[in-house]
Parts: sequence; structure tokens; C-alpha cells
Amino acid sequence: MIELDQVTKRYDGIAAVDSVSLRVEPGELVVLLGGSGSGKTTTLKMTNRLIEPSSGRIRVEGEDVTTVPPHALRRRIGYVFQRLGLFPHLTVAENVGITPALLGWDARRIRGRVDTLLELVELDPAEVRDRRPDALSGGQAQRVAVARALAAEPGVLLLDEPFGALDPITRERLQRSFARVRRSLGFSAIFVTHDVVEALLLGDRVGVMRGGRLLQLAPGRELVRAPADDYVADLVRGPLEQARAVESLIAGAPARTIAGGDAP
Repeated sequence: MIELDQVTKRYDGIAAVDSVSLRVEPGELVVLLGGSGSGKTTTLKMTNRLIEPSSGRIRVEGEDVTTVPPHALRRRIGYVFQRLGLFPHLTVAENVGITPALLGWDARRIRGRVDTLLELVELDPAEVRDRRPDALSGGQAQRVAVARALAAEPGVLLLDEPFGALDPITRERLQRSFARVRRSLGFSAIFVTHDVVEALLLGDRVGVMRGGRLLQLAPGRELVRAPADDYVADLVRGPLEQARAVESLIAGAPARTIAGGDAP
């Protein structure tokens, strides 16, 4: 469980995150959706103290994060970056097992956990465990990053646009794979993205941010049917119009109709 209570972050007096409150229930995935500068990544990073809030309170699994040393807190919270953050000089197995090793797990337990997680993210341990990150495809490397975040059996996972740099086909496969892993393990998570479709498909609830403020937090269906304001309505309208355009294309509508309006 993750709780943010009136959390604010200011830089030179300007609020990058402004009085954000939300609660992620056990096993729930909340997606923070918004454009660049909306405050979504800053909110995520305050949760594990990569950034310290200016005011407000954050609790993870009932504990105020300011009472836990940052390094100890981060070992309890899985974190997946868009740019992976894999250590290039370590093998896949060493990357996945690094946090359990820091926590003092014995080698046999670490090896078993590494192999279990690689299989869970649909990688063959025998094939990849001894490779280094530069020998992996982008999709394989992102799967390793997810496995590493889960290695120490965290109850909480934070994901910062984890699939944003991947091609559409690989991205869709990893979205499906991640959804299956989440159902299997049942962790709570905050997932940051600027992709509206990704947010609607993956999130139990979606929080729309703009200018540091949380405009609406609701299930995807509610965002579509009852947007809180014009910004939220505009945000979800694009994917809906694209979906209708694709349906029209499949139905054989002329290209000029799909593009909007008749040709002269």
C-alpha cells in the first residue's frame, strides 16, 4: 500500500508537485498520466526518496518513508526505469540478484530467485543469465529490469515509463507480460506514462496530472465517460478518435473520410 497526503515539491518557490493526495491499495496499479512537466515522475521519485518532498507525508506499507534510511527504503521498493539502469559490467544474473545479495541472501537462494523471475518475465535462464546487458535486445533488457525490481520480493513497485523507448510490437508484448506478472505476484504499483492507451489498458485507476496537480483519479472507464474537466476530456478523446478511425478503415471508409472531411 502507498499513501500520499498533500505532497508538494517546490523548486525556487514554484510547485512541481502541488498538494497531491492518493492511496494505492494492496495489489492495485495506479497509473499517473500526463505530459512532460506535469509532475508525475517527480511524484514517483518522492515515493522512494530519490527526491525529497517540500511538504506532505508519504507512507509505504503503513510506514512514513522519512523514518527509513533512503538506501534501506529503496531495497524494499522495486523500481523500473525507462532507461533500464542495468549495470553493464554485470551479467543478467548478477543484475537481477544484486539487491538480494545486498540484503544478505545466500547464493543458492539468490540463484533460485533469479531463475524463477527470469522465467516469470518469459526469458530462458539458461540462455540469458550469463549474458551482459549489451548482448540483449531492448525487449529482453526491459524484462531483466522488471525481474531485477522484483528480486527482493517487494510489496511495492514503481515504474517510470518502463516501455516508452520500445517499438510498438515489443511494447505491446511487454505490457501483456507485465499485466500477467502483476496478477501473479499481487504487488502494489505506481506506473508513470504519457501514453493514454497504455494508462487505460494497464491501470486499475488512472491519475491525470497537469501543472503538478492531480486533476482526476478514477478507473479508465470513468475517465472516458465522466472526465473531470476539459483537459482530461481532450486527453482521452485522441485515442478514442483514433480507434474509430481504424474501425472505419477496416470497414472500408474512404481515406478522406477517415482524415476528416471530404476532399475538394
